[in-house]
Amino acid sequence: MVHPDFNSGPESLPHSPSVDVSKAKGKILVIRGGAIGDFILTVPVFQQLRKYFPSTHLEILGYPRVAKLAVDAGWADACKSIEEPELVRFFAPSGVAPAQWLSYFSQFDIIISYLFDPDGFFRNNIQQSGKHHYIQGPHRPDDRGRLHATDALLQPLEKLAVYETGLIPDLTRLGRHAGKTESGKLHVALHPGSGSPSKNWPLGHWLKWVEQMVMDCDCHFILVAGEADREAAQSLTSAIPAARRTLMLNCPLEKVAQQLAGCDLFVGHDTGISHLAAAMAIPSLVIWGPTNLEVWQPRGRHVTIIESDEGLAGITPDQINREARRLIEMQP
Repeated sequence: MVHPDFNSGPESLPHSPSVDVSKAKGKILVIRGGAIGDFILTVPVFQQLRKYFPSTHLEILGYPRVAKLAVDAGWADACKSIEEPELVRFFAPSGVAPAQWLSYFSQFDIIISYLFDPDGFFRNNIQQSGKHHYIQGPHRPDDRGRLHATDALLQPLEKLAVYETGLIPDLTRLGRHAGKTESGKLHVALHPGSGSPSKNWPLGHWLKWVEQMVMDCDCHFILVAGEADREAAQSLTSAIPAARRTLMLNCPLEKVAQQLAGCDLFVGHDTGISHLAAAMAIPSLVIWGPTNLEVWQPRGRHVTIIESDEGLAGITPDQINREARRLIEMQP
């Protein structure tokens, strides 16, 4: 089953109630941990805060290697690491909070937290730093529901009179200085792994399709892989002539984004890298299964999802080949 381009965007939505931004010149802190995909699905939160509070300093407390994407894309002004050891004290009941962190939190007029804080220990301890408009967001959307993760993550902004939904994460500015390394040659990015083997298309199918692409299409392949994907990436690397491949193994996320920006097509699974490609408006083919599509699918104007009632093994290399060629032929 093929799900073609997701076309819902901000311009297709009714105008949200107006928000008085004349006094919004303070500071907003968004606390967001999570993996790459979780963070990218939260990017529309920063987009909306920037839209409705343009004069406000917007900061992220998160994992810098991921949060820096929003800073580089212009949606936030700064990021600070959530991995500092002393932050652990904020999760203890009646914890003695470090003075330097209390001073840090005291800067912000609004704090929006997506941390897992079921007992409210973090919220209670952070109140020692002064009075804030503190908004608690969901740590993780409901996997069993039908509400897309981005819309669930946007819901806390309703407390700021921001009600828009259906937004597409926008990281297109990450590629504003990118260019292809070989003029005129198509560039195809592949990510053959994921955080779970259950999300992976069979390696034999990957090999069959890549071998067909090598024969039929004069393109350069960018293979993106983390440590868990090493075996799959090396297998695909062996099927592609050395002059026609670039292997990005365990590369920093900003370098992956730079490479993706010069690509004509991305093919991958239900992963954070697929969300990154979609947010950068790279034509993307996502081989899906078995997670909840309605909740977790990457949003983008040129994203095609392929799934099968028979699971990932039921998606054939011929299907991927047809859709890949279709997306390539759509290129201007």
